[in-house]
Amino acid sequence: MASTSETGHAKNVANFQDLIEFITGYGAIYNPSKTNLKLPQMVALKAAADTSIADVIPKNTDYNTKVNLRAAAFSDVRGLATRLIAALQATDASDETIADAKTFNNKIQGKGSSTPKAPLDPNNPPAKTISASQQSYDQLIQHLSGLKSILEAEPSYAPNEVDLQIATLDTKIADLIQTNDAVPPVYAAVNNARIARDKILYTDENSLFETAKDIKIYVKALFGSTSPEFAQVKGIQIKKPKL
Repeated sequence: MASTSETGHAKNVANFQDLIEFITGYGAIYNPSKTNLKLPQMVALKAAADTSIADVIPKNTDYNTKVNLRAAAFSDVRGLATRLIAALQATDASDETIADAKTFNNKIQGKGSSTPKAPLDPNNPPAKTISASQQSYDQLIQHLSGLKSILEAEPSYAPNEVDLQIATLDTKIADLIQTNDAVPPVYAAVNNARIARDKILYTDENSLFETAKDIKIYVKALFGSTSPEFAQVKGIQIKKPKL
């Protein structure tokens, strides 16, 4: 879904309120046969538009918060993996065990590929797969879990550093899973709210956008194309974004 700023949506609703004010001023002479062009329906539509815009804001905030928490949780994974490999190399582990561990570390580091960025735009889905680098959040969890399993199986791996110990890795991986799993629900919530808003403002048959167009046509028919009344309303813009 293409984005447009929340300010743009709010401006459209404010412009629709201008239409309402002019129509109110025309009094009883404004009497369209089409129900959605009548003044009470216009007022109700404007209220629904306000509500739909307001509904997006907390969901968008929640989404960005969860995305930022996930980015923070994953920010030290690569550095941690490098330290784990060094700690393993300082044990009696075999060359084969170290090589297996390095395979997982290479995947975590994403060698030969770019580092993924967590999306902040609610109109774009959270990063799930970047196949060339195997650097999606899900895969980073899998690779770190694979590295942990090798360390756990090595009898000589018993570091004194708490953050390199297996129990700490278990906690870290659980935290990564929790923060990663928290993103999709809030992503769905904000996108559903945006869809509902866009229906009211732009895409429904009697949306704000379509209603404004029809109001202008009726005012033109009622007062004439050169009338001051039509001059009042014809320049009021309700801009429809690309959806």
